[in-house]
Amino acid sequence: MKLIVAVILIIHLILVAGPSHAGIYRWVDENGVIHFTNCPRDAKFKLYIRESRDDVGGEENHSNKAPIRDQSQFDALIEEFSRKHNVDFALVKAMIRAESGFNPLAISKKGAKGLMQLMPETAQRMNVVNAFNPRENIDGGVRYFRHLLSLFNNDLRLSLAAYNAGENIVSELRSIPPYRETIDYVRKVLNYYQSYKP
Repeated sequence: MKLIVAVILIIHLILVAGPSHAGIYRWVDENGVIHFTNCPRDAKFKLYIRESRDDVGGEENHSNKAPIRDQSQFDALIEEFSRKHNVDFALVKAMIRAESGFNPLAISKKGAKGLMQLMPETAQRMNVVNAFNPRENIDGGVRYFRHLLSLFNNDLRLSLAAYNAGENIVSELRSIPPYRETIDYVRKVLNYYQSYKP
């Protein structure tokens, strides 16, 4: 485990040192040695980290930036799906603010779409056909987050980190990954969460 954390920290330093738009790929050889690359030239390497450091979820990083000023526009849908999936209304609203700035047409550099910035694989997994449809997007995003809360024993910080960085890396580390974007994302959502609480 210490070796994995050390390797992740080295990768993080490499990413911080210069811009990278590719994912990080991993392969474990027959001796148990873990190999990482950002330019896989062999099919043995599998995608390990999808996000680059430039692809932070948030209001300021979406190509269709214009946030909706009326932050209460989607409250009825947030309320409906928060109750349905048993996730705090204020938390879902905070996530949407951090993810898309309430812009239902937001698209990230990596292809995450809609209010809750669902990646295509996540949308498919949650049976979301149109990620730009606010009803479908919020339902799929909240349902996925409920899954993460269950997976991480209702640990809010780990669940938020998994929503941003991916559940596999958080499961391996059992802590928030040492990525600036993920650390910032968790902090930002928790700050918004406090502001939306009654």
